[in-house]
Amino acid sequence: MFPEFSPACHVADEAVKAPRVTDPDYIQFLKNICAEHAIGLLIPTIDTELLLLSDVRQEFAELGSQIIISSSELIGMCRDKRLTANLFDRLSIDQPAIYNREDIQFPCFCKPYDGSCSQGALPVFSEEMLTPDLLDDPKNMFMELVGKEFSEYTVDAYYDREGALRCLVPRERLEVRAGEVSKGITRRNAVYDYLRNRLSRLEGAVGCITAQFFFNPDTGIVKGLEINPRFGGGYPLSLAAGADYPDWLVREYLLGEKIEFFDKWKTDLMMLRYDEQVIVDASNY
Repeated sequence: MFPEFSPACHVADEAVKAPRVTDPDYIQFLKNICAEHAIGLLIPTIDTELLLLSDVRQEFAELGSQIIISSSELIGMCRDKRLTANLFDRLSIDQPAIYNREDIQFPCFCKPYDGSCSQGALPVFSEEMLTPDLLDDPKNMFMELVGKEFSEYTVDAYYDREGALRCLVPRERLEVRAGEVSKGITRRNAVYDYLRNRLSRLEGAVGCITAQFFFNPDTGIVKGLEINPRFGGGYPLSLAAGADYPDWLVREYLLGEKIEFFDKWKTDLMMLRYDEQVIVDASNY
């Protein structure tokens, strides 16, 4: 559709061993790739590189590559779940209570304040389960355990370069494995109505923002859990529903077009992921 940007498509086919995000050569490696292939857009997708790339966006802009990433201030609030709570307060979004370590209520939920993919997160049903390792870990935070009467939702939001909301697609998480949704369905319901105005502007937000919420269909209560300033693993469902964020990024940042608010995405569209069995005869290797 946009052949003038096709050189970037060949990068994935090359046998290039990329350094880890923590490697001091990581940024220079990305700069070399962007320069060699005339990359117009660079879109981060993992939590650990967000702050790093947000701080060097101007360096890449001088090479002609735009990093589609939120501000360092917003990323910092999203990466630290304790600060995310303050952000939800500013947006007038309800959330699970966060307990002081000296006054933990049971049952509760324990998770690292900077965790991702549900790593290190677990319910604690009684004081006996609260081991010294959990309590003494300075990264752990303790919060209200949300009951099973609540459904889990992920919301894919698109913000233009001014931080204005241009699309909002709630996805109910029907089944989750290792922090990633394996079954999901788009919903245009009370979650959409609750968030539409509250998230209409998010200072520092750019491109795709993925947020997680709990929703009680009987009471209509919505509780915010976390915000991730990047594409989420379940975004292909929103794409299939008509929310074509990659196309909008190209149009906005490479073609200079203005993105209007879009709400024509398809509701009640279900995505089912599956595993494929692969059997290899190891004696041949």
